[in-house]
Amino acid sequence: MFKSLTFFVRYLVFWLLYFAVDRFLFMFIFHVKLRGIPLSEKLATYYHALRLDLSTAAYITVIPLLIYTFNYFSGKEKINFNWVRYYNAVLLVLFSIISVANFNIYREWGSKINARAIEFAILTPNESLASGASSPISLTIFILLILLIVGFYLNFILIKRQIIFVKTPIRTKVTIALLFLSFNFLLIRGISATPNSQSTAYFSNYQILNHTSLNTIWNLVSSMLSSNQVNKNPYRYFDQKQADLTINQLYHVEKDSTTAILNTNKPNVVVFILESFTADLTQSLGNEQGITPNLDSLAKNGVLFSNIYATGNRTDKGLIGSLASFPTLGIASMVKWPDKMQKIPALSQKFYANGYQTSFYYGGESEFDNYKAFILGHKYKKLVDKNSFKSDQINPKWGAYDGWVFNKQLSDANISKQPFFSTILSLTNHEPFDLPVAYKFGQANNTQKFKSTAFYTDSCIGSYLSEAKKQPWYKNTLFVFIADHGHSLPKAKHEIYEPQRYHIPLIFYGDVIKEEFRGKDFSQTGSQLDLSATLLAQLKINSKEFKWSKNLLNPYYRHFAYFSWDNGFGFIENGHTVTFDNFGKSILYNSNPEDAKKTNEILTLGKSYLQSVYQQFINL
Repeated sequence: MFKSLTFFVRYLVFWLLYFAVDRFLFMFIFHVKLRGIPLSEKLATYYHALRLDLSTAAYITVIPLLIYTFNYFSGKEKINFNWVRYYNAVLLVLFSIISVANFNIYREWGSKINARAIEFAILTPNESLASGASSPISLTIFILLILLIVGFYLNFILIKRQIIFVKTPIRTKVTIALLFLSFNFLLIRGISATPNSQSTAYFSNYQILNHTSLNTIWNLVSSMLSSNQVNKNPYRYFDQKQADLTINQLYHVEKDSTTAILNTNKPNVVVFILESFTADLTQSLGNEQGITPNLDSLAKNGVLFSNIYATGNRTDKGLIGSLASFPTLGIASMVKWPDKMQKIPALSQKFYANGYQTSFYYGGESEFDNYKAFILGHKYKKLVDKNSFKSDQINPKWGAYDGWVFNKQLSDANISKQPFFSTILSLTNHEPFDLPVAYKFGQANNTQKFKSTAFYTDSCIGSYLSEAKKQPWYKNTLFVFIADHGHSLPKAKHEIYEPQRYHIPLIFYGDVIKEEFRGKDFSQTGSQLDLSATLLAQLKINSKEFKWSKNLLNPYYRHFAYFSWDNGFGFIENGHTVTFDNFGKSILYNSNPEDAKKTNEILTLGKSYLQSVYQQFINL
C-alpha cells in the first residue's frame, strides 16, 4: 500500500504547485505594493503558506482517499483512478475563477475574497458585474488562462490513471489505512497544538505579504462557514463586563451641552450621502485641485468637520453608520440580518416622530443589500429609486445618474409639506464610473474616471443648490453633506488598514446656520456615527437611543473615531491612530509608536469597542 500511496504524495504536490502558481500571480499583479520589501521576506510567503495550502489540499483529498480506502479493502488488484483527473478539472476551473475574482476584489476592497463578496455576487449579480466593470478585462482573462493551462498541465503529468495494490494482511491494511486517514486529518486541522486559522499564514509586518501567504480557497470557505455564526462573538478580547465598562467610560460626558450653530430649532433637513467621496477628492481636506469646487465652497461658507472618519468601507455600512449611527461589525454586516436591522433606531424615525415629512432618494435598485428594508422599516414614508426614472436617465449598470436624482428630490421638495427630512444617496461616483457627459479629467484609467465622476456629482450639487435657492423653503433648510465611505483613489496610496482610507468630509450648510459659524472648521476627531447626536442636538431632539453617536458640538466629549474592515479595526483618539488585524493579532498601523502607553490604551479601546458592538448585535 505504501507504494500505491505515492499517488497521494503526487496529489498533494499537484495542489501545492497550483497554489504556488496562484500566489506568484498574486504577487505579480500587486508588484507595485511589494516594492521595497526584501526578496527574502517575499519568498518567505511560500513557507508560511504551507500549512493552509496543505490543509486545503487535504480537504480536497478526502474524497479520493475514502474511495481509495474502500477499494483497498475490496480485494481488487488494481483500480482505475482516471476519474480523479476530471474531479481535479472541475475544481481547477472553479478555483481559477475564484482566484481571478480575488485579484479584482483585492484591488478594490483591500481584502481577499470572502463570504461577503460571494453573497454580493449571488444576491445582486447585476450590481456585482457593474462593480467589476472597472477591472482590467484583458489581464483578468490572461491570468485565468495561465491558471487553467498550468493547472491542467500539472494534472496531466502528476496524476496517475491507475493504482495497483499489493497483497497485504488485513491487520496491516487497517493500520495503514488509519494511519493515512489520520495523517490527512492532521493536515486539515494543523499539526500544532492550535487548529489552523487565518493567523497561521500571518508572519510579516507587511500586510500584503500576509494576504499573499493566506490561501485564497481556505480563507473563502472559512469565511463562509463563520459568516452564519451570529450567536457567538468572534471578538472576545476581555470579560464582557469589563469591555462594556471601558465603552461606558469612553462615552461618559461631564455635561450635556452643545454649541448652537442654527438660528432655528425646526429646519427642513436634506442629507446628501455621497458615494465614495473620500476627503482626498477635495481641496479643503485632500489638497486636490479642481475636482470638487462646489463642495469646497460649501466647506468655506458652511460648517466643516475636518477630521471625520467613515465607520466602514462599503455603502451598506456607511448607510447604517450615517443614518442609524450603528458601527461596523468587522466581517459581518448589519444589512444581512433585516430582523436585527429593524431594531436599531434611525434618524428618519426621530424626524417622523417630531412631525417631519420623510423621504429617501436613490438612483439604484433599492432592494440591493436590503436598503429597502432599512428605509421603509425606519419611517421613511416616501421612497424614490431606479424604478422612478426613465430609461434614458439611467446608467444600465447601476441606475439613474445623480443629476436626475437630485432634480427629482428638488421638484418633490417644492410641493412637499414642511418641515421635511429628506435623504439622497448618490450613485454615479461608483465603479465602473460611467457618465452621461464628457469626462472632465479623461477616461484613460480608473483614476481619471473617478475624478471625473466625482466632478460630475459635485457639479450636480452646485446645480441643485442654485435651483434650491430660488425656492421658498430654502431659507429654512439645513443641508448636510457626508460620504458613505472613503476610497483608495484618486491618490491610490492608502491601504485598507490606514486611517486616510476612511477620512471623509462632513459639512453643514444653509441659511439656517448662524453667520458667526459660517466658515467655521471644527477640527476635532469624530466619526460618521456622530451625525445623529450632533444633528439632533441642534434641533433639541433627544438622541439617547443612539448609543454609539456623540455630539461633535459638545466640547466635553472625548475626540475619537472607530472603523473596521473585513476582519480588522482602527481606533483614533486625539490624532493617535492604531489599526489591528484580528487574523494576525498584530498592529498594522501606528501613527505614534514611540508612545507605547497610549498605543496600548487605544488598542484596548478599539478591542473593547468591536467586542461590545458585536455583542449588542448578537443581543438584538
